[in-house]
Amino acid sequence: MSDTPSDASPRPRQPFARGLPLAAPLRLNRPSDTWFKPALSVVAASAVPHLTLLALGRLDLVMYTMAGSLCALYGHGLPYARRARTLAGVVLSMTAGLAAALVTASLTHSTAVLVAVGALLAATQKAACDAVRIGPPGPVILTFVSSAALFAPQRLGQVPAHLALTLGAGAVAWLVCVGPALIRREGPERRAVARALEAAADRVAEPGPRTRHTAAAAVHAAWQCLLASGRPTPVRRSLERLVVHAEAAGASAHPDQDPDRLRAWAALTRARGPVPEPPPAPGTAAELYGIDAERAALRVSGGRRAARSTLLRSLGPGSHLLPVAARTLIGCALAGYLCAALGVGRPYWAIVTAASLYQANTTLTWNRTLQRTLGNLLGVLVFAAVLPLSRTGPLALVLCCLFFSFAAEALITRNYWLGSVAVTPMALLVLEFGGTHPAGELVGDRVLDTVLGALAGFLAAALITNRRAAGRVERALEAAAQARTAAERAYADRARTGPDGLDRARRALTARLVELREAADIAAGEWWQRALPEQRLLAAERAGHRTLAATAQRQGPPVRAPETRSGAVAPAPANGAA
Repeated sequence: MSDTPSDASPRPRQPFARGLPLAAPLRLNRPSDTWFKPALSVVAASAVPHLTLLALGRLDLVMYTMAGSLCALYGHGLPYARRARTLAGVVLSMTAGLAAALVTASLTHSTAVLVAVGALLAATQKAACDAVRIGPPGPVILTFVSSAALFAPQRLGQVPAHLALTLGAGAVAWLVCVGPALIRREGPERRAVARALEAAADRVAEPGPRTRHTAAAAVHAAWQCLLASGRPTPVRRSLERLVVHAEAAGASAHPDQDPDRLRAWAALTRARGPVPEPPPAPGTAAELYGIDAERAALRVSGGRRAARSTLLRSLGPGSHLLPVAARTLIGCALAGYLCAALGVGRPYWAIVTAASLYQANTTLTWNRTLQRTLGNLLGVLVFAAVLPLSRTGPLALVLCCLFFSFAAEALITRNYWLGSVAVTPMALLVLEFGGTHPAGELVGDRVLDTVLGALAGFLAAALITNRRAAGRVERALEAAAQARTAAERAYADRARTGPDGLDRARRALTARLVELREAADIAAGEWWQRALPEQRLLAAERAGHRTLAATAQRQGPPVRAPETRSGAVAPAPANGAA
């Protein structure tokens, strides 16, 4: 089924430099449906070491335990089996970055060297987080910790004990984030499937290119979540059936689909009761569901080697991630040296400000620049108001930090600038654990570091081109065409490939279409590059989604032609003449 005529409307030619929005980046969004999970997790993970150090009278060590506690912000969208591995990797990465910073700080007091190391760590953390797609909060937390540690007084003999504190707090964070698996082990999968059902309902209610892409991305995310969830259970089998319904509805948007039924399933799936048991999707036998073969393939050494080789290629010489890493390196170094030249005592704030700006393209980086600057400037006002309360006693200081940790995660999904209003006073209050500082000095330094870091960071983003973004679009177009051809062949020869082969081909095609739209969106917001192949993008997306719609029924071996009354259409020709 084709989309509305708006799909075929011509798009303007890609400009070399886009206009910079002012109001749109500051608008508030709806809060995330799981905002409370990282908010409560980071408070619980921080409260244990904070209160322990308070009882021991060693709040001066909070910086090292906080490094481990902040790991609780990661991985909340992942199934628990993968979350456990991911969080362990985050804790080790945090510790490694902190170790490099502490050793450097103990060996030299040269500001030039410290800024250079801080910029190099920030660029490495940015590239690594983008390559593994760690998700929010990304590299900014790692950079915040390592940059602050670079400018903290340190002796080499203290480093092992400080790293042990980080690992201990990281273990607490790991337990806090993985512990809910004992209560509701399929919780992340249920939320991912509920989002897919809701996106499919929106697609049926309002057919169009925007809802089509949103539905495809949500279905792809749900399949990936189920694929990484571990061994199949009855609940996961039911969730797979629900994703098949969401996939069929999102692919075809047939008038016979009932969006209210999809939304009702989503509500029941998200709730704590039993998962709804949907009827078999049209033309599909219940035993055809499941992704066991693909899940098993990922467990063997060959699948792991393939994943590692893909990761290495994403960081190779031709990677589209390298220009963004170069922006991070140069922008952070420029911000740090500029603040040091002006005599600011804490250039790491400028480094962190610059590092936090870098998004997938220049336009998004500009949006983050506005958000970060506004949030930090408002945040120093909040800090000035709260500082007298925090100085009434050590317990008040601890409670203020925990409050702002919660508030930051509660607000940041509405808009980054709103979350920064809470992050800024929390970062400033951390300095109070090592001793009091003049309020005017802290506020003045933070304002200056914010402005200089934002200016230097965005300047680097504007001047360092990323022409590889357009090349990524070309590669995504080729990959989408190959995946579409494979899906059409699997559908035509499903008597030989079987339902598992068709399912894998469909999931691969969905993934390639999501990647194509992501690459196009990133390139569209990048400056100083050639125009995008808009017509080819439009044709590739329409042909790919038409193939998904044609094969959405997942019929068994062909014994008769698909009935046109059911809404099925013939697969798009492999040569793209759709």
